[in-house]
Amino acid sequence: MRPVLSVVIPAYNEAVRLPPTLREAFAWLSAHEPAHEIIVVDDGSRDETYARAEALREEIPTLRVKGLGENQGKGAAVRAGMLAARGRFRLFMDADHSTHIREWRKAKALLEEGADVAIASRKAPGAELAVRQPWWRERMGEAFNLLVRTRLGLRFRDTQCGFKAFTAEAAERIFARLRLRGFGFDVEILWLAEHMGLKVVEFPVLWANDPDSRVVVGRDLWRVWREVSSIPALHEGEER
Repeated sequence: MRPVLSVVIPAYNEAVRLPPTLREAFAWLSAHEPAHEIIVVDDGSRDETYARAEALREEIPTLRVKGLGENQGKGAAVRAGMLAARGRFRLFMDADHSTHIREWRKAKALLEEGADVAIASRKAPGAELAVRQPWWRERMGEAFNLLVRTRLGLRFRDTQCGFKAFTAEAAERIFARLRLRGFGFDVEILWLAEHMGLKVVEFPVLWANDPDSRVVVGRDLWRVWREVSSIPALHEGEER
């Protein structure tokens, strides 16, 4: 039977954080969205991420594990999971569970009401931050979002929250054309959705910062900005 929901979790060197996230997500989904699958995509980890995920398959029967072989980037891992997914709805979330799987209920309601894409936001009215980022990360995030609005004309308050949901059709259309492999892929997703005429809705979530972030502010932010700036050129001449 086709799953209602596919949950994609990209993972790079997540041998410690991934197992509790998988157990918590499976427990919640078993109670609230039993027709589901969980897909972990190991992005060429150097630790035991793949082995530990595989070891949980007996405990978590809805779990599938894919390996990219070598590190390609978060965007590549999410793309691989989304295109392998079978669910009527498809969600990707972070391995640190900074946005709890229970927020899926909000996303599902929006998708069932006609949205093609529903994105979690830490800036939308009603959002709560259980654990905040350091002030300097918040300021740099705000500056990045302003640059995205200015450079690409996107209207969203928060492009980078790692909890985004799609109808199957929207996911297949967007991820088939995704080009960026790094952290800039979130912005490319939204740019593609807008240019395809898809309905994208932002919704508030409860979010908790994990101090063990995989993004190094400064060096990585500059790299992401370079990726984001290239998006229009990457898709020049494509049909909407």
